[in-house]
Amino acid sequence: MNSQQNNQNDPNKNGDPSPPRFSLKNNRFALLFLFIVLGMFLVLLFSDTRSPGQEIPYSQFLGHLAAGEIESVKILDQSQIEGTLRGRSGDERVFITTIPYFDAELMVQLREQGVRFSGGARPISPLRVILEFLPWVIIFFFIWFMFRQVQGGGNKAFAFGKSRAKKFQEGGHKTTFADVAGQKEAKYELQEVVEFLKNPGKFTKIGAKIPKGVLLVGMPGTGKTLLAKACAGEANVNFFHMSGSDFVEMFVGVGASRVRDLFEQGRRSAPCILFIDELDAVGRTRGAGYGGGHDEREQTLNQMLVEMDGFDTKDGVIMLAATNRPDVLDPALLRPGRFDRQVVVDMPDLEERDAILRIHIAKVPIAASVDVSRLARATPGSSGADLANLVNEAALYAARKDRDLVEMEDFEEARDKLLMGVARKSKILSIEEKRKTAYHEGGHALMHYYCEHSDPLHKVTVVPRGRALGVAMSLPERDAYSRGKGWLLDRIKIAYGGYVAEEMFYEETTTGTQNDLQQATELARRMVTDWGMSEIGPIAYGQEDEPIFLGKEIARHKDYSEHTAQEIDREIGSILNSCLSETRRLLEKHREELICIAEALVERETLSDLDVRELLGLPERVASRPAGDVAE
Repeated sequence: MNSQQNNQNDPNKNGDPSPPRFSLKNNRFALLFLFIVLGMFLVLLFSDTRSPGQEIPYSQFLGHLAAGEIESVKILDQSQIEGTLRGRSGDERVFITTIPYFDAELMVQLREQGVRFSGGARPISPLRVILEFLPWVIIFFFIWFMFRQVQGGGNKAFAFGKSRAKKFQEGGHKTTFADVAGQKEAKYELQEVVEFLKNPGKFTKIGAKIPKGVLLVGMPGTGKTLLAKACAGEANVNFFHMSGSDFVEMFVGVGASRVRDLFEQGRRSAPCILFIDELDAVGRTRGAGYGGGHDEREQTLNQMLVEMDGFDTKDGVIMLAATNRPDVLDPALLRPGRFDRQVVVDMPDLEERDAILRIHIAKVPIAASVDVSRLARATPGSSGADLANLVNEAALYAARKDRDLVEMEDFEEARDKLLMGVARKSKILSIEEKRKTAYHEGGHALMHYYCEHSDPLHKVTVVPRGRALGVAMSLPERDAYSRGKGWLLDRIKIAYGGYVAEEMFYEETTTGTQNDLQQATELARRMVTDWGMSEIGPIAYGQEDEPIFLGKEIARHKDYSEHTAQEIDREIGSILNSCLSETRRLLEKHREELICIAEALVERETLSDLDVRELLGLPERVASRPAGDVAE
C-alpha cells in the first residue's frame, strides 16, 4: 500500500507526461560545461598569438640586408620573414616583417650577404582554431542537451510515440455523481465500476469479473465526459483522458506506439481510469476501403484490440470511452472482453432538464420571477450542454442591460436565440415585404389552432432571425419519443400554411416557401418509404448508403422496381395534395382570423400564444397533462 501511494505522489512514476521544469540542480553539469567553453574562448580571444620580435617595414629590412646587419632569417609561407638583426654595438634582436610583393631578388641578396635562411609555416592562431570548431561544439552540446530532456520526458519533438494522455487535476473539488443531474440508469451502470476500483475483493472473492471496458454512447452534449470524470471522482483514483484523434499522426506507426504507451502508463498508475473521448476517430470498422489495408487508423485500432485483450482486471485499470457513433465502430471493439458494456447516455427528459437547469442557475443570481419548470418545459430535445449555454446566454443578456439579477425576460430571449437564431433587428424590410412575411407566418400560426394533433404555438414573429425573415415556433407540452400519423400530417399542413396564405392574398408565392416545401416533402417521403404510413403497405423502400469513414449519408440505394417507384411517387403526391387541399379549406374558412393575425404582426412584430388567443377570442390553453408528466 505504501509503495502504491508513493507511485501516485511521484509524477515520474505515475506516468504524468508534464515536462519537468528547468532547474540549476538537474542541469549543473550542462551549465559548468558552457562556462568552461566561454572561458576558453575569452582567454584565447585576448591572448597575444604574434611572434615576440619587433615588426619593421620591408624597406627597412632591405636596408639592413644591404648593410650586412642580418644574421639569419626564416621565411614563413612566402609572405612573412622572421630573423635576427645584429646591431652596430654587437647586440642581437629579433624582428619580423611582411613581404608586400613578390620579390624575386630576395634569395640572391641573401646569398650574396651570406645570411643563413630557412623556410617554415606560419603558426596557427588558437583563436582561429576555436572559431572553426566552436559551431561543432555548440551543435554537440545542443544535441546532448535535447536528448537529456527527452530522457526526462520534457521534449515532445522527439517523443512521437509517447502517449498524449493528460492527467486530470481538479484541485480541491472533485466531480461526483451528485454533480450529474439525471441519467439515473447510466450512473447505476457506472456505480459497479466505482465499487470495483474501491473494493475489488468484493467481486473477485465470488468469482465475478468487472467489465474491462465501458463505452458511453449518446448524442453530443449529453454529459458522457462528465460521467467519466464523476467515476474517477467517486473512486478517488487517477484519471487520464485522451482524444481519439490524438492517436493518429502523419508518421506511420505512431498511433500504435501511443496506444502501447497509454496502457503502460495506466498500469504504472493503477488503480486508475483511462478515458478515450471520440473513440470513433480510431475505432471505425476495418477494411472499409478507405486508406487501404495499411491505413494508420487500422494499425492503431489493431494495437488497441491487442492491448485490451491482454488487459487483466486485477491491474486495477478501467477503460472508459465515449462516442456518438456506435454504429461505425469495429465489432471486435464491442465484443465481450473489450468494451463489453455499453451505457446509453440519453437526452434529458423534462424532470432531468429541470434538475440540470437548477444546477447551472445556482451559479448566477436570478430574480424571483424566474420559473425554472417553465424553462424546462420550453426546451424539449435540449442536451445538458444546450441548457448550460442557455443559462450563460441569459446571464450575458442581463449583463448587457446592466442588471444585477437575471430575469425571466433574459431567459426567454436566450432561448429564442438558441432555437430560432439571433434577431436581426438592423435588417430593415419594406412595408410590402413585411406584410407578405406577416401573412406567410400568420398562415403557419393559424394552422396550429385548427390541426387536432399539432403542438401548441409558442411564438410567431416577423423579426428576421438567422436566415429566415420570420419564424412561427411551436413547443410540445410534454416530451415525445415517437410520433403518430396524425401529428405528421398536421406538420405537413402547418408547413403548407405559409404557401397557401401567400397564394390566397397575393395570387403568387415567394422564395420564402422553399424550406416549408422541403420539410413537407421529406415528411411525406419518409411516411411512405420508412414508416409504412401509406396505402402501399408496411414496407421500407431504399436503404441509406453511408460510407464508414465519411460518417454521413450521401446516397440512397434503390432496391425496388420502376413500377414500385411510380407507386411511391403517386403515394407521396397523394399525401401532399390531400394536406394542401385541407390547408386551403381551413385558411379560407378562417380568412378573417388570418387577416387579423397578419395585421397585428405588421404592427407589433411578435405575438405569443396568449396574444393570438386574445386576438381570435379563443380560450386560454390548458395543459393536457400536469407538468413533469412524460409521454410513453
